[in-house]
Amino acid sequence: MDPQTVTPQNADERIVYKAIVYSYLFWLVGALYIIAPVIAWILFCRLLVKKLSYQPASTIRLTLYIWLLGMWVMLIALIVGHLEQSLGIAKLIKSSIGWAKGWALLAIFPVIGCLDIRPQVIYRACCQVCKHTVILLPIFVLAWLLKLPSTLYVSPLSIIGGPGPEFFSLSLYEIDPGSGIPRWRLFTPWAPALGMLGNLYFIFALQESSRRWKRWGVIGSLLMVLMSQSRLALICYMALFGYFSMLKFVRTPLLYFILCPIILATGFVGESILNKITMTIAAVKGARADSTRVRQSLADIAVERWWNEAVMFGHGIVERGPHMVEFMPIGSHHTWYGLLFVKGLVGAIALAIPMLVTFVVLLLRIFTHPLAKVGMAILMLLMLYTFGENLEILAYLFWPGLIILGKALIDPPTAPSHLVDTKQ
Repeated sequence: MDPQTVTPQNADERIVYKAIVYSYLFWLVGALYIIAPVIAWILFCRLLVKKLSYQPASTIRLTLYIWLLGMWVMLIALIVGHLEQSLGIAKLIKSSIGWAKGWALLAIFPVIGCLDIRPQVIYRACCQVCKHTVILLPIFVLAWLLKLPSTLYVSPLSIIGGPGPEFFSLSLYEIDPGSGIPRWRLFTPWAPALGMLGNLYFIFALQESSRRWKRWGVIGSLLMVLMSQSRLALICYMALFGYFSMLKFVRTPLLYFILCPIILATGFVGESILNKITMTIAAVKGARADSTRVRQSLADIAVERWWNEAVMFGHGIVERGPHMVEFMPIGSHHTWYGLLFVKGLVGAIALAIPMLVTFVVLLLRIFTHPLAKVGMAILMLLMLYTFGENLEILAYLFWPGLIILGKALIDPPTAPSHLVDTKQ
């Protein structure tokens, strides 16, 4: 196949490809938040139809069933939490719809990986979004220089409902309240989310077979990370760069010849290294002291109220925080604290077990299946961002990564029957 001409070859690929490539178009009309759940449930139903009618599709493996079970337990925890807190039927229905647009996607999109959707199609589509970002960059910078309104409008589609108006707004730029300098979020709800997406696209760009599209992907993804000015995004970008660099040498003796003297030298200067690491962490936190303070206060409130009020099934819904945290929702900015507060210990375990099982499975396959390396990188990204974002809220953005993660978990890789060579 010519690496310059990767095009969709079936209906499933066309749906996924166009949903990614037209990200900026969907953002303009405020439909980006809606597209992902619609695609998820449509493709999931298509997969069920294929399974029931014995049409070609890869086998759903045990790890994928564990994800489905985990997210189903999330729904159970949500229902029990609402009943325990006497929140009423109206809020239960609203929260259940939110589950279908959030946590459910973390299981559905990996299962969709069983469909005949080639990873190369997703890589190319994301590289195209990176190209669009590079081309549109002057417009966003010019909007700030000309002091145009930071947010042009909020789409009428916001009437459908969502976490907030920022998920349906067209924002050209924003000013960081702490530093007073501009930062951009583009088609994401806030700047750190753009940094997360930039890291995901960086993973995909490195897998791209075309050098031209790889350059677009790497440059565009790096721009997203830099424009977001997110500390976590920069750390994650460097971690991913190190991960893919080490994979090139991890199975060669050269690595051990390099590591041995480094480890030996570390023993002599270990204390100095630890002090510098501590100073670096303090500097990173100090870069946005107000943000760090708010995040820590939100975490403290979430843990304290979870432990004293609703240990097993949580409070059922998010609650507005006090003035000291700028009225931000309790448990936001952190997946685990958010889960403990809203869905209790049951909810936290329902996410932890699938992630742990996925890690073990990918680790066992990382040297025998190339796609497992990509899957591990995506899992690393999700794990890191559980400490800085609520995954379920941003699932509508990083869903292409979930499809690739699902494909990495199909073991052994099985091709649809119409692609198998039947010649003897």
